[in-house]
Amino acid sequence: MSVVPLSVLDLVPVPSGSSPATALRNTVDLAGAAERAGYARYWLAEHHLNPGVAGSAPTIVIGAVAAATSTIRVGSAATLVGNVRALQIAETFGTLTGLYGPRFDLGLGRSGAPAPGTPAPTVTAPRGDEVVDGLLVPAPFVFHVAPGSRFALQGELLGRVPGDVERFDGELEHILAFLGGTFTRGDELVDATPAAGAEVELWIHGSTGGASARAAGALGLPYGASYHSSPGTVLDSVRAYRDAFRPGVLEAPHVIVSADVVVGRDADEAGELGLGYDRWVHSIRSGVGAIAYPTPAWARANPLDGASAEAVADRVATRFVGDAATVGDQLETLRRVTGADELLVTTVTHDHAARVRSYELLAAEWTARDAQSARQDTTVTEAA
Repeated sequence: MSVVPLSVLDLVPVPSGSSPATALRNTVDLAGAAERAGYARYWLAEHHLNPGVAGSAPTIVIGAVAAATSTIRVGSAATLVGNVRALQIAETFGTLTGLYGPRFDLGLGRSGAPAPGTPAPTVTAPRGDEVVDGLLVPAPFVFHVAPGSRFALQGELLGRVPGDVERFDGELEHILAFLGGTFTRGDELVDATPAAGAEVELWIHGSTGGASARAAGALGLPYGASYHSSPGTVLDSVRAYRDAFRPGVLEAPHVIVSADVVVGRDADEAGELGLGYDRWVHSIRSGVGAIAYPTPAWARANPLDGASAEAVADRVATRFVGDAATVGDQLETLRRVTGADELLVTTVTHDHAARVRSYELLAAEWTARDAQSARQDTTVTEAA
């Protein structure tokens, strides 16, 4: 059996001492390297009001990446419904397809920022960390948006209102209709040019076993599950999608699972490159907003205190850091346990050249494993 396709999730990180403009140019450079290395997809995330993340306008960056590449699929993971309406989303991806051809993936998510006045989530008794067939599945992290935090401000400035989450299914149906050229008002067919007929691959992304997973399954759409940002709920997420799946756009379930990785030329180099990740994740979870990604030297001199380190322990423990063979083994475990049809990797380091090299080393390892698997399949076939 061949290894599953490997793709890139780019958060457009801003290294400390650098600038958002440089981070955006780094993204275009990395996309070219990813295409040359053989990655299947290059996806951009949507984040707002984060000093250390320049990916606040992913559809614009998607266009820049598409212009700098020719074969790799390009898309969003995810375009956040609630921040923009269905017609605008469909028209944007129809425009991209018209300009650069049918190689776009429209990944949809519910929201990155709750509406002002949205109640805090109900906290149930958490389970502890588990190891499932070699994969660490930590206790789920319960995210609470504190009043006055940057997350709360996002909701206010983006015009979020209570009930936005509930209209996700309706917006999704509209997007499908706009792209399929079947949207009607009364008895009138509404042509949403240039969305109508655009060959856009639609995905839904989620981090829990909640409504997003169920919606993807009910419509027979491919689904993106997050181990990199919500490792404690990834198995619930995948299970809910598969349980809800009914043939629709697809005849069978199809899942891509994300992972945070850093690959070095050896374990020591990878460990050095990985420094600062805990500080960066803590800045996001604390509601301050992602800080510019620190240098290893700064991170070493400014460790998190005990309580802060505990708050991000699940993310640190589930980041795959090592040489290419080690990380390749960890990704194989993630694929086996989740049953993923594809894997999506995201890498953040302070040094851009090291980040590019991490992706290149991993791609070379993955290609070698695929070739070895093909040889084994041939041997088995011939023996039979």
